[in-house]
Formats: sequence, C-alpha cells, structure tokens
Amino acid sequence: MELAILKILQEKGIKPDMAAGLSLGEYSALVAGEALNVEDAMSIIQKRGEYMQELCPDGDWAMSAVLGLGDKEVEEVCKKVTSGFVVPANYNYPGQVAISGDREGINEAMKIAKEMGAKRVVELKTSGPFHTEKLEEASNALKKFIENKEIKTPTIQVIKNIDAKPYSNKDDIKEILAKHVMSPTKMSDTIKYMMENGIDTFIEIGPGKTLSNFVKAIGKEMKKDVKIMNINDNTSLEKTIGELKSLDKEER
Repeated sequence: MELAILKILQEKGIKPDMAAGLSLGEYSALVAGEALNVEDAMSIIQKRGEYMQELCPDGDWAMSAVLGLGDKEVEEVCKKVTSGFVVPANYNYPGQVAISGDREGINEAMKIAKEMGAKRVVELKTSGPFHTEKLEEASNALKKFIENKEIKTPTIQVIKNIDAKPYSNKDDIKEILAKHVMSPTKMSDTIKYMMENGIDTFIEIGPGKTLSNFVKAIGKEMKKDVKIMNINDNTSLEKTIGELKSLDKEER
C-alpha cells in the first residue's frame, strides 16, 4: 500500500527531502530514496516475513507497550526482570517504548513498569520476539537472500531504524537490513533527527496514523511547529495533494 501511494505521489512530481519508516516501512523509505526498486523490495519483504515466521525459535512470545516511562527507565525495567527474556524493541516516542520477549519475562516487566510509575502497560497483538536477538537465525538467512540484490546509496537522506542516522555510501546497507530484524527500532530519535535538520512537513503514507501520532508527540516535546498529513485512502490522497500544491504556491 505504501509503495502504491508513493508511486502516485511520484507521478504528481511530489518527492520527499528525507524518508523513514518504522520496521518494514524502512523498505518503502529506501524505494522513495531510489536505493531499491519495487520488485526487489517486494521479494525481500516476502522472504523477510517467511524467515521471521519459520525461523522464529519455539516459545510463548509477547510484546507490550510501556507508556509514561523514559527510554532509560524502560531499559532499567528490562534489566530487573529475572524470570524470563525481555528487551526494548521499539523506541516510538518519549514516553512510549515497546518491549519484546517471552511471556514470563513480559509479564514480570509489565508488573515492574507499573511499580516504577508507568501510566499504562498495554499488551500488543503480536506472536514473535520481534527486533530482538532471538531472531538471529532469521537475520542470517535474510542476509544471504539479499546478497545478490542491487541496493544503492539513497539519493535523499533515508534515516535508519537501527541508529537514527542517514544511510551513507560507507554503509553496508544489506548488512544493516539483515541486522534490522534483530535490532530495536529507534523511531523517536529518527523523527527528532528529521525535525532538527529542517523537516517541518511530514506525510505518512499507508494504513493508520501511528507514525503521525509519534510525530505529533515529539513535535510537542521539542516545541516544533510541524505540519502532519496522512494518506490512507482516495479522499486523504486528494486532500494531501491539494494541501501540498497550496504550500508550493505559498513558497513561490
């Protein structure tokens, strides 16, 4: 869906100055940055999904979102767990971090988080230890699969999930994409980087408005006046294109 929307925007002459995506969305960002073609992106994400499903170790896995604690506090929560495996998986925005691990570890972490003052702890509808070391086998398999794919240095700044920095010609992008599967996503720092480097208009493409909510929360914290648009159906597509045309006229 993201790639289809991206294609329409490109045909309208709308191109981003920077791009980023959460987890799987990073592939769409790389297509936007002309680092990866659509066909290769689709084949890689298909294999990525297969490997994450088939090579996931047996276990009762779970994820939860911790709201109201800072990043360091959530890391401390995970370190205090003694009855299972749990680590931070998604740094979404200040005050929201998703943790991933086995059921026993997640349950203990949820309890500790509440004791440490978390406003809410919400179990997520997932079934794997995503973005953790438990997916090392899937990561290795993905690396082998993408070795023969052509991936170039992006023509715009595409911000990486693993360290919230733009890809450069010094990066081994294939190695990074493989590690991406077993590394925490740093969307909070990614959005901060974009705002600190002049981005004041964000367009989220794809279903839902999750990333827009992240941008809104971070903009508020950083006291940045940012414009946020969403495209997830024909109506929002037409509306966004109209708004962008108006912005273009104002700048001229």
